[in-house]
Amino acid sequence: MQLRVQLFTVHKRFPLTISRGTTAQTTNVWVAIEHDGIEGWGEASPFSIGEQCQTTEVIARSLQKIAPLLKALSPLERQRLERLMLEARLPSGARAALDIALHDWAGKQAHLPLWQLWGLDRDRIVPTSITIGINPPDLAQQRVRDWLGQLPTLQALKLKLGSPAGIEADQAMVLAVQSTASHITKISIDANGGWSLEQATQMSYWLADRGITYIEQPLVKGQEGDLPTLYRESPLPIFVDESCFNSYDIPPLADRVHGINIKLMKAGGITEAWRMIHTARAYGLKIMFGCYSDSSLLNTALAHLSPLADHLDLDSHLNLLDDPFSGASFQNGRVLPDEQPGLGVLRARSEG
Repeated sequence: MQLRVQLFTVHKRFPLTISRGTTAQTTNVWVAIEHDGIEGWGEASPFSIGEQCQTTEVIARSLQKIAPLLKALSPLERQRLERLMLEARLPSGARAALDIALHDWAGKQAHLPLWQLWGLDRDRIVPTSITIGINPPDLAQQRVRDWLGQLPTLQALKLKLGSPAGIEADQAMVLAVQSTASHITKISIDANGGWSLEQATQMSYWLADRGITYIEQPLVKGQEGDLPTLYRESPLPIFVDESCFNSYDIPPLADRVHGINIKLMKAGGITEAWRMIHTARAYGLKIMFGCYSDSSLLNTALAHLSPLADHLDLDSHLNLLDDPFSGASFQNGRVLPDEQPGLGVLRARSEG
């Protein structure tokens, strides 16, 4: 099996501001594996959470280092490949890129799209939310109008809160967005750990009174010990993102949250995402899928698993000016994979 690694840079139509900062562009990693004349594709995007800082360079370098070890293996030797990646201590983003490429290869070899190979039902895919970053009320309203102009069938919004200006600024943004998009009834909140326990509790009541669906990552990673208090007091469901990377993180969280956010970069790929789904369901937890600055390739990979999720936030590719790939389509508010083999992802343009 031959491995090829290539970098590509994507630029956001609307820079995204969260409690930790603003992102306008990212350089991602495109991975291609070739075996028996079939090529499988994967992708990694950089991210940083606490001590976890997986840069583009770290991800690409780790993949290039492991490439010679893959030459003697087939994409079908999945157990050996997973053990090899773990023994080589590949960061989760690098494992994800390679794991996605292996799944794409398998689907292409079987001449089936992944959702069909797994026996999933595309009709169960729920609408994806479109994310509005932290903004003053007037700019938040303009972002909503921009999105509605681009995607008139969108059915759900996710608002980034945790503003450095405080919860009054957060509340003003929520009210502004709701006044602009009164027809959208599903709105969720992601604080990215930007609140204290007291603020999160206060905001949970205020948001519940305004029909918000759930709150994601209200407390900073490392403050999980305060989640039981919030869990007991909040009238809204609490989901965690930064606090939950993989299936090992789920059991300690099961008595203090209502759901988890699965991202391929944190999990280490589709294989671990499946484990997380089964583990979370065994504890009675809800599941959402999320993304970073991912292109159509990564979001299409999760779209194939989407029939298993309760909530979706797979919108990053819709905010790109120069997505080099095309894959799952946006239809009536939903991101739907097609019937092409594997991921069903194609090159949208040539990289310079």
